[in-house]
Amino acid sequence: MPKNSTHDIDTMPKKNPLSFQIDLKDFDLATSEEKALQDRMRESTTFLKDGLKRLWRNKIAMACFFIIVAIVLLVTIVPIFYPYSYDQQLGITPGQPIDSSYNNLKPFEFGETEKQRIAQGEKIFPHIFGTDNHGRDYFIRIIYGTRISLMVGFFASIIVLIIGVVYGSVAGYLGGKVDLLLMRIVDIIYSLPDMLMIILLSVVLKIAFGNVIDNSPLSKLGSGMISIFIVFALLYWVGMARLIRGQILSIKQQEFVLAAKSIGASSYRIITKHLLPNCISVIIISTALQIPSAIFTESFLSFLGLGVSIPMPSLGSLASEALASVYSYPHRLIIPAVVICLIVLSLNLLGDGLRDAFDPKLKK
Repeated sequence: MPKNSTHDIDTMPKKNPLSFQIDLKDFDLATSEEKALQDRMRESTTFLKDGLKRLWRNKIAMACFFIIVAIVLLVTIVPIFYPYSYDQQLGITPGQPIDSSYNNLKPFEFGETEKQRIAQGEKIFPHIFGTDNHGRDYFIRIIYGTRISLMVGFFASIIVLIIGVVYGSVAGYLGGKVDLLLMRIVDIIYSLPDMLMIILLSVVLKIAFGNVIDNSPLSKLGSGMISIFIVFALLYWVGMARLIRGQILSIKQQEFVLAAKSIGASSYRIITKHLLPNCISVIIISTALQIPSAIFTESFLSFLGLGVSIPMPSLGSLASEALASVYSYPHRLIIPAVVICLIVLSLNLLGDGLRDAFDPKLKK
């Protein structure tokens, strides 16, 4: 290298890296709105919120949900304003002969006395679905029958939920001989023929507790409905118990359960605070699918005459009574059958939507 190479390098003009043109307009202070946008974090979410969002995007499930809500509001509000009662026999006035013209009226028909009152200028509320063979307004009986079926479905599902969750969580968490004994009881109940046991238990319980219930505040419900609740408490919880037990067995091996045990947490706290919250998807799905099963079972028992007590109507008992005059008045059978199908189908589709929304394995 030549001797003056170093001098040449030192005397070469150096480029200033900051020699570019600076525009102060590019560095204006941020506005408060821009700062808020920068500071804003993603909204926190939970398993329940995520599930509800996915459920809301399921149009079929949401349509079924609104149908169920509309039916519940209908059976709750209509009896308050409807002028007829489910057990009121029209045409029967104390001290006067029975007016049989009210029996077996077709939709929007009137009895003879009502026709005379209408002719005099009085306004009479129509019988929307006509009357039955005892002169009782059929529309209000459908409303009360739907109310009874929904009440049995929801309350029976709550009974199944409580018993199944407690039984399954205890069996799954304790394990060993306790689990072996408890699950053998479940296997025995599973081996029994469902419908035969339901019919036998309903008959026996109705006979055994009929007099006791009739003389108690539960007399309005009737021995038949109490028997249905007892049958569900005795038989229908086993499916829920097995599902919860399986979930508990898989979750209790996780590290957070071991950590809870290491700090001295009680078994009750571990089950209620750590295990059951992680089974919430199974609990929601199983309960939602249990409701239509309970409604169908109640309608079946009422159809056989083992359900609610007369004169309280049920959709199953209304369908059973309509068989005697199915050719003359087919609407009496069609209407309760359609209502049962609508309720059961809506609840089943809603249950499928809940399963798709809350089952982590199906999350896309």
